[in-house]
Amino acid sequence: MNCSQETYDSLVLPSLCRPKELADDRREVLTKIACYEREGRFDQDVENDPPTIPLNSEKVDYLGEKLWSRMKTAIANKLGYAYFSRMIKKELLVTENIIGRKYLSALDGGAVITCNHFAAYDNFIVYKALEHDFPKGRLYKIVREGNYTSFPGLYGFLFRNCNTLPLSSDVKGAKALLKATDVLLSRGESVLIYPEQAMWWNYRKPRPFKSGGFRMAYKAGVPVLPVFITMRDGNRLGDDGYPVQLHTLHILPPVYPDAHLSPKEGADAMRDKAFASYVQTYEKVYGTAYDL
Repeated sequence: MNCSQETYDSLVLPSLCRPKELADDRREVLTKIACYEREGRFDQDVENDPPTIPLNSEKVDYLGEKLWSRMKTAIANKLGYAYFSRMIKKELLVTENIIGRKYLSALDGGAVITCNHFAAYDNFIVYKALEHDFPKGRLYKIVREGNYTSFPGLYGFLFRNCNTLPLSSDVKGAKALLKATDVLLSRGESVLIYPEQAMWWNYRKPRPFKSGGFRMAYKAGVPVLPVFITMRDGNRLGDDGYPVQLHTLHILPPVYPDAHLSPKEGADAMRDKAFASYVQTYEKVYGTAYDL
């Protein structure tokens, strides 16, 4: 059975979620997730985003060295904070618990933070929970190329300017990103990555990790601070016809680089330890064995 043959009725939905009220685009995304999960395509996008426009990395001010870049970043951060704060006030974005604050000392000298990617706003969940704990007061976010280049309107402005670091499909751009993250981490900044790569809407299981962000951490000699967000269905439906999710942010034990290993072995070891902590948390919170 391929994706086009997958039936919506085969999906398991929360009892509160009435299928006739679920938005068509969310229905399509859930169908894709069910298909891609079965086929093991865990790093592929399921959203119907605009076609990706190739990034011209020469026009990206990764380190905010230009005055106009810093001005746009200040404006974008205020707009984004206000936008998501309104969602919180309306109880459409809910964080009900934060666990593991004792591990936040790992941020003191710069760190790569990992987070599972299940919503467009999950980076704000992390930022809002830790906004007073970042030594430099900022959270840099690595975003995919298409998010940076292809979205119009408010979302596009936020994607390009909220301390975002775009990935690039060309070698020159990839090198520019690596150089920038090395500088940021060495000066004590916090950089958020999504090691699962693609966003899977409201998906609760950990998905296999890519190694890129862990190579950044290993090269810079900084720890990785894994963050895993769990969720449960609230008692009201959102505008998309799906239950509003109630989130718990789990700050997990930091993973430090082992200088005795080669860069590849060291990065892979950090990746595997971080992933194991995600799986352990998933099984404990949801009370079920991890299985993909």
